[in-house]
Amino acid sequence: MEDIVEVLARLGYTVAEGPEVELDRYNFEALNIPRDHPARDMQDTFYIGDDVLLRTHTSPVQIRVMEKQRPPVKVIAPGKVFRCDADVTHSPMFHQVEGLYVDRGVTFAHLKGTLETFVRELFGPEFKVRIRPSFFPFTEPSAEVDISSPFLAGGRWLEVLGAGMVDPAVFEAVNQARGNNDYDPEEWTGFAWGLGVERVAMLRCGIGDIRLFYENDLRFLRQF
Repeated sequence: MEDIVEVLARLGYTVAEGPEVELDRYNFEALNIPRDHPARDMQDTFYIGDDVLLRTHTSPVQIRVMEKQRPPVKVIAPGKVFRCDADVTHSPMFHQVEGLYVDRGVTFAHLKGTLETFVRELFGPEFKVRIRPSFFPFTEPSAEVDISSPFLAGGRWLEVLGAGMVDPAVFEAVNQARGNNDYDPEEWTGFAWGLGVERVAMLRCGIGDIRLFYENDLRFLRQF
């Protein structure tokens, strides 16, 4: 996580933080995921009450930041997130870093250039980047980003993060909370993206099971 934050700090991002116990409005509603939206089923959420939950991503931090400050915004949100999921590639608690950049004239080309620079700085100059169309409720258009290297999994493409242009509906939700039109989607555009930190560590260190990070096996931990 420190390596990821360091690379993004050099690209002009500042760190923002928010609560791990979150309100439904910030985790879902303001991110264009209403109560009847099927995307809620993808999140496998730990609910504490009807409107209180353990955050399933660090995207709520982006909403909180925009509610507090006028654009432009250029932040990253590192932290713990929680989902009811557990297997070799998923953990009930894991870490994410998400980024948000809002300014006049921001385009998908800026997103692509940022992600290509980030991947090569984090993994190495020999890594290639591939962007595929995808779907996320809070971005439109949305994309998933794959990386490939001759030294990684025999040159296969591996998915590392999701990204996209901020959906105007997200700006509208922020405007409603602020009581003004500071985030006018006709004036401001932005992109957002997020990646799992354990996923990066698994790729960089050749680890095949995410559960090893949390089992406290000294034979594993002493390698680091």
